[in-house]
Amino acid sequence: MKLAMDSLTWVCHSEWPLQVDGLCHALAVEIGETDFDPENVPLIGTLLDCCQGLITVDPEASVVRLIHYTVQEYLCSHPGLLHKPHSALAETCLTYLNSHHVKDLTSDSLLGLDSIPFLKYSARHWGTHANEDLSDNVKTLALKLLNQYESHMSVVSLLEHVLYPRYSGLMTPSPLFSGLHCASFFGIVELVIILINAEGSKINQQDCTGRTPLTWGATNGHEGVVKILLEQEDVDPNHQDEDDRTPLMCAAAIGHEGVVKLLLEREDLDSNRLDKNDGIPLSWAAANGHERMVKLLLERGDFDPNHKDKGGLTPLAWAASIGHEGAVKLLLEQEDIDPNHQDKDGRTPLLWAAVMGHEGVINLLLSREDIDPNHPDKDDGAPLAWAAANGHERVVKSLLERGDVDRNHQGGDGQTPLTWAAAIGHEGVIKLLLEQEDIDPNHQDIDGRTPLAWAASLGYEGVVKSLLEREDIDSNRPDEDNGTPLWWAACKGHEGVVKLLLEQEDIDPNRPDKYDRTPLFWAAYMGHEGVVKSLLERDSVPNGPGRW
Repeated sequence: MKLAMDSLTWVCHSEWPLQVDGLCHALAVEIGETDFDPENVPLIGTLLDCCQGLITVDPEASVVRLIHYTVQEYLCSHPGLLHKPHSALAETCLTYLNSHHVKDLTSDSLLGLDSIPFLKYSARHWGTHANEDLSDNVKTLALKLLNQYESHMSVVSLLEHVLYPRYSGLMTPSPLFSGLHCASFFGIVELVIILINAEGSKINQQDCTGRTPLTWGATNGHEGVVKILLEQEDVDPNHQDEDDRTPLMCAAAIGHEGVVKLLLEREDLDSNRLDKNDGIPLSWAAANGHERMVKLLLERGDFDPNHKDKGGLTPLAWAASIGHEGAVKLLLEQEDIDPNHQDKDGRTPLLWAAVMGHEGVINLLLSREDIDPNHPDKDDGAPLAWAAANGHERVVKSLLERGDVDRNHQGGDGQTPLTWAAAIGHEGVIKLLLEQEDIDPNHQDIDGRTPLAWAASLGYEGVVKSLLEREDIDSNRPDEDNGTPLWWAACKGHEGVVKLLLEQEDIDPNRPDKYDRTPLFWAAYMGHEGVVKSLLERDSVPNGPGRW
């Protein structure tokens, strides 16, 4: 009966589904014992039998799970069935970590985890369960672990999990990830207080990433821990980790409003200290779309809404590029905001939003009278061209509704928005652009190719059809090599496009390229039988030697 209830407790309340070996090892732990006895590990068949069909093994992932979600609903609605589950799981994890089975591990031992399949779970989640229910026994076991934590091999597993992929290859524990770091990381206030008061505790000690206990507490949003640490006279609220990020920046980036409020109450806080990329807390909050955080920081009054990082991006540019409408709206309400600021690549917030297809952000920016809808990047790519190239129809429509948008803007390669859309095959965008009276359907890029030539060469029949419906289309316009749209379609073997072009009364099926070779020559040379047949059916195409 006990084995069944313990199994159900684990399967119901674990932070992630345990694999078979991990669960069996967890059930073999004897709380408080310093030695782990492998003889106690039960067989999975025994667990399945004693649980009477309530648990099963997923054959693909080899994890143990409940047979149906209703089992978990029932167990959670009857808490008396599983007594103090989180305390029990924390005690099991800590007993396992304190056992010689784990304490005696070396870095070489971690290369093969077959004999310690419960290590990852216990190292990474004992604190999660302890934070839910910190019993006296859990506290005692936790302090035993934390007092030897700097040299404990479970640190490696925790850091690999938290810092992956940056530290995924870390195979030796850092002597600078202390028990106080760990307690702050998990947010266990009582343990933090005990460790702070312990002799020799270093409140500003850095771990292997340069983070202090305060940084970890702030990063994970543990307000209680942050409050306790900030009450210490010698704590440094401005400490920067190896990426030069402060506790304030870490909390703002993730959106921990309560933690940020606590930090902002410090008179000695340097709120605008820069990270390695010259980012500020406002930039991080905007980039991650934390509206309440953006509002909180802007109301403080000492954050520059036009601050540029090393890439030249402002908080507005970050919010616009990722599509955070709420943050964009808040930033645009600032009197001194520059909505046309260019980053190092010449991209404005509007251009970023156009590239990514964020229609809501586009509309917010276009509602500004001082917005420049045509400002190109350093390669002369304008917002309309980027939106057209990426097939963002709704963004293209919003931009076209602005009377001052240049429909025929040429990029550095001479390509217009219509050229880009045709070259990539975005039929919806093509139709929107062709509805504009001032659009030039015959514009030639630096190679002399028209939108029709691009679409024909790539076989986009729908695009070709839409372009041919324009009365002012020049279906015979050649490029610099004298290749016409028909010539391109014939060379590439696009039979459907060839047929569409041959239906045009003004089409010249015999126009040769600069080497005096006709579409029929190239179709035959390349072996495109269907194209050859279509061309020969055209009365005006010679089927004799001609210009072959």
